[in-house]
Amino acid sequence: MIEPPANIIDLTTSRAAGMSSATHLVTAKNLQATLDDAKAGLRIVNAQAELSTHIWDGIEEWVGEDGALGLKDPKIVESDVQAQISFLRKLKFLYLEQNAKDKYVKTIVSDDAPLVTPALNEELRVRNEEKKTALREHKAKLAERRDDLRALSGFVEEDYKKAHALTLQASTLSQKILDARLSLTRLRQAHPHPRLTITTANQQLDGQVEEMQALDAELADAHEKIATVRDRIKVGTGQVEKLRSVRAEVEKAVEIGAGERVEDGRVVGLYDWFSTTTSTHHALVSLLSAHSESDNELRLTYRVRECEVCMTLLFIPNTRRLAEARVEGVEERVIGDVVDAHVMENDVPGLVWAVLARARAT
Repeated sequence: MIEPPANIIDLTTSRAAGMSSATHLVTAKNLQATLDDAKAGLRIVNAQAELSTHIWDGIEEWVGEDGALGLKDPKIVESDVQAQISFLRKLKFLYLEQNAKDKYVKTIVSDDAPLVTPALNEELRVRNEEKKTALREHKAKLAERRDDLRALSGFVEEDYKKAHALTLQASTLSQKILDARLSLTRLRQAHPHPRLTITTANQQLDGQVEEMQALDAELADAHEKIATVRDRIKVGTGQVEKLRSVRAEVEKAVEIGAGERVEDGRVVGLYDWFSTTTSTHHALVSLLSAHSESDNELRLTYRVRECEVCMTLLFIPNTRRLAEARVEGVEERVIGDVVDAHVMENDVPGLVWAVLARARAT
């Protein structure tokens, strides 16, 4: 504190002596001027302005575009707080040092010894205890706040990791969306209008289903035809085997006949002609086989629509008179009285053609 000047003492003396009001006014003005001069010399008055205008180390990197401090990073905020605390501690130390020096000088220079009583010491002690208690409470709250921050730092880190993962996922999805849009653009360029819509696609699908059903039916018919052709091939193979056996017998008979002395050389040629003619006739009339069971019995086998019709003709011995005829492979209701009528007329060719005609008509 600054020691009161001499005019203050004169003002007190004048009050005791009962000076005039004009003297009081002059003294008050002098006191106000002295206080203003003393206030201008105090460092604590200018401390607030110095703190506001103080430039921190590296503060240029923290200033944003609008001139305000961009203290968003926790590390930057922490360093800023530590710098402010250090500055305030230095300022407090300077204030306490200057205050102690001022009190020491006033104590030495003053004529009157300072009055220090036990009551004043007790009051100072009580104030110190209150300040210590308040300081302990503030320290406890600060420690509690630090513990809360340490506990929450783990959750903050987890949230940061989740946010980082979500950011990566969002960037990946955005890249996939861009790729999909690029692929879609390429498809649109590759397939200009008119494009295939859902309605036309359904119609095309229905047409394809119908076409597949028709193809399945054709395939089934083809399989049936293949089975029929296979059966015919089997039958033809059997006939070929029979013809091979017949040919073998004929060749054997020819060899036997060639071994014998034949005076007429036309016999072999006539035999071949007769065999060829017989085979051709059999093929034309669908005759599978014709052989004599006895002197008066002839068995004829024909093929009619994949069925075999067998006719057995019985003649009166030593005559060409037809006595009886039996037909197998055709229902009796289809034939009717055709057999009996032709037997009575002794018409063998008519009987054969009539039975074959009835069999083919069914």
